[in-house]
Amino acid sequence: MTKPRRLLRAARAAAADRKGVTAAEYAILAVGIVIVVGSAATTYRGPLQNAFSRIGTQITSTQASVAAR
Repeated sequence: MTKPRRLLRAARAAAADRKGVTAAEYAILAVGIVIVVGSAATTYRGPLQNAFSRIGTQITSTQASVAAR
C-alpha cells in the first residue's frame, strides 16, 4: 500500500473517531460550569460570609451550652 493511501485511511479513521470530540464537548461544558459557579460565588460573597459566620456562631454557642450541662 502506498503512503498516500495509508495517510487517507488514517485521516478517515481519525475523522470517524468521536472520542476526541466528546472530550472537547465535556471540557467546554466544564469551563462553563466553572464560570457560572465562580460568578455566583463572587456575586454572593458577602451574604455567604454572613450566613456561614452565623452558622459557626450558632454551632459554637450550642457546643458551649451542651458542655456546660
